[in-house]
Amino acid sequence: MNFKAHLEGIEVFEKVAKAAEKLNVEAFVVGGYVRDLILERNKKSKKDIDFTCVGSGIALAKEVADSYEEHVPLSVFKNFGTAMIKLDDWELEFVGARKESYRTESRKPIVEDGTLLEDLERRDFTINAMAISLNKDNYGELLDPFGGLNDIKRKIIRTPLDPNVTFSDDPLRMMRAIRFASQLNFDIDADTFYALTQNASRLKIISKERIIDELNKILLEPKPSYGFKLLFVGKLLHEFFPEMVDLQGVDSVDDKSHKDNFYHTLQVLDNVSQMSDDLWLRWAAVLHDIAKPATKRFNSKVGWTFHGHEDKGAKMTPGIFRRLKLPMDDRMKFVQKLVRLHLRPIALVKDEVTDSALRRLLFDAGDDIDSLMKLCRADVTSKNNRRVKRYLDNFDKVEKKLLEVEEKDQVRNFQPPVSGEEIMRIFGLPPSKIVGEIKEEIKEAILEGKIQNKPEEARALMFEIAKSKGLFPVSELPKSSSK
Repeated sequence: MNFKAHLEGIEVFEKVAKAAEKLNVEAFVVGGYVRDLILERNKKSKKDIDFTCVGSGIALAKEVADSYEEHVPLSVFKNFGTAMIKLDDWELEFVGARKESYRTESRKPIVEDGTLLEDLERRDFTINAMAISLNKDNYGELLDPFGGLNDIKRKIIRTPLDPNVTFSDDPLRMMRAIRFASQLNFDIDADTFYALTQNASRLKIISKERIIDELNKILLEPKPSYGFKLLFVGKLLHEFFPEMVDLQGVDSVDDKSHKDNFYHTLQVLDNVSQMSDDLWLRWAAVLHDIAKPATKRFNSKVGWTFHGHEDKGAKMTPGIFRRLKLPMDDRMKFVQKLVRLHLRPIALVKDEVTDSALRRLLFDAGDDIDSLMKLCRADVTSKNNRRVKRYLDNFDKVEKKLLEVEEKDQVRNFQPPVSGEEIMRIFGLPPSKIVGEIKEEIKEAILEGKIQNKPEEARALMFEIAKSKGLFPVSELPKSSSK
């Protein structure tokens, strides 16, 4: 296979070819660009291209940068023997061909200069171990020593060398195998997958940051359940996310069983993914039932129960985020909120639902109410189509009611009409418990619909509450008489 027609007319390749010829080194396009070119995948606006030369990659990058009349940003990383050029929509990385050897306790290799073949064989998978020549005698020719082209046709992920060696040397490649399978909708070669299961415990030497980077990429795929199933069967999920593994399984007592919460969670995740590409909404789907194993109880009358799993799950969320090195900021709080509230809209599907209950949900969910409703819709995973339709129709009614109440009462992102500072100033109070009590009673009155969410009504109630507590405005207090 020859890609000369593709390369011609693209200045970047012409520049690299001329620079390599001037330095008398062989140069090649390698890695993901070659793979995606064969797959005819739509590229993003930013084109990342890796170049390998049999010689100094840094010297080649400098020669390419110097060949442009205008200034070209060049970054050199001497410790790694690499260099990078950024050109408009192009990001070009240069490295000399190398071979690697590993120590058992580390995924950081000992690197030495090598041949093109040694450079390709050190790569993770055959589909990434192909090269396109930029040399005059075979310009554009595909070099495929490990059968990557055939594996692309077969839709197979396979390692160039013994997968046990590949995965033991760099265990992150096991996560990458599953990520590529998920991303490309490929299968993993049987021998490669077996080696993955045998080396799963090696994942312990990989930082959580690197693992989560791969996991998040899997989560962002159109159907993330495929990747999670591979992680589960391959025993990788057990190494870093035992809480999710614990969801799997079905218990039965007296012919009463509960659903498999692991596969239910994956269905919810896929459902959410059809509605939104928001990574953190997808994390909420992953964690929404995470506390069911901890709250599972059997009741002879009703069967299996998971009472309080939403609150327990919300309490577990920060610990899981912290351990997995996920952000501990508003993104975690968003996930935690949706885990805590994911059952609330279900209770509102009855026709006789009160405005008070709707106001409280709007108050608690705030601007995340739309995301919460998406999660609730995704949580309907019954195989009974009529039951699914009934639930979804009920959620339509709930959303309509929520919209009506919000337009009328404006309690989303509720801000108290009367502030604590105003209460202290009017009644001459220091910061104290009683100030909070007055604010709380006003808030409850608004949520219960006793008063409207308006400053004048809130202030009128404030004076009533204060009077009942023996408080009077400073301006009305009798002045002490002087003797």
